Amino acid sequence: MQQLRSEAELTIEQVKAIVLQDDEITLDKESMLKVQESFDFLLRFSKDKIIYGINTGFGPMAQYQVDSDRQKELQYNLIRSHAAGAGEKIPDSYVKAVMLSRLNSIAKGNSGIHPSCVELLQDMINKNVFPYIPEHGGVGASGDLVQLSHLALVMIGEGKVTWQGDVFPTHEIFRKLNLKPIKVELREGLSLINGTSVMTGIGMVNVIKAKQLLQWSLAASSMLNEIVESFDDHFSKELNAVKKHCGQAYI
Repeated sequence: MQQLRSEAELTIEQVKAIVLQDDEITLDKESMLKVQESFDFLLRFSKDKIIYGINTGFGPMAQYQVDSDRQKELQYNLIRSHAAGAGEKIPDSYVKAVMLSRLNSIAKGNSGIHPSCVELLQDMINKNVFPYIPEHGGVGASGDLVQLSHLALVMIGEGKVTWQGDVFPTHEIFRKLNLKPIKVELREGLSLINGTSVMTGIGMVNVIKAKQLLQWSLAASSMLNEIVESFDDHFSKELNAVKKHCGQAYI
């Protein structure tokens, strides 16, 4: 069991254990309390104020105020309108890393997001329920908006998921595994889709895979040198230490 803490950094070792070795994940009580406190603060603070993305439009539409009785609808429509994209689905291992990256971000307690989002993401990771996220459509300039919208779409009970290797409508798997979609309370749409968790998640898996390839290539090279009885003076510690290249010294 891997524990995420709001005050601690997510490590590559934790990512490897959770994403590639199926370790389960849990958040400590302090993190959950911080998420709740952040939501409660924003709920109080936003009353009788104009705050971007809560009671205004987005981007060039920010000049228009949204009526209080339509603010939740605004968040739902934000998710649905951005869940576009095209191409093949992103592989499940990458999607799991994306979910972990997003969970790690919002669990810091700085997003004003409702705790139900954190709880659902944690359950989806532990139960290996992966949102169907298309490869193409996002540019990352203002966050991975398209791809993260597909994640958020699943979290509100819509869209499609991959589970045990097959694709299903989200509501079928949620019902089967007793998962409850989130209900938008304040700014869940904006908080979930405005970030770089997709490129971060994919990058984390690529780093892990790159390290594995490096170790395999080192092992193969070492065995080949032994088999052909190659000269090894170029591996001299004293010789390589002169250049002060830490990577070269490690090799």
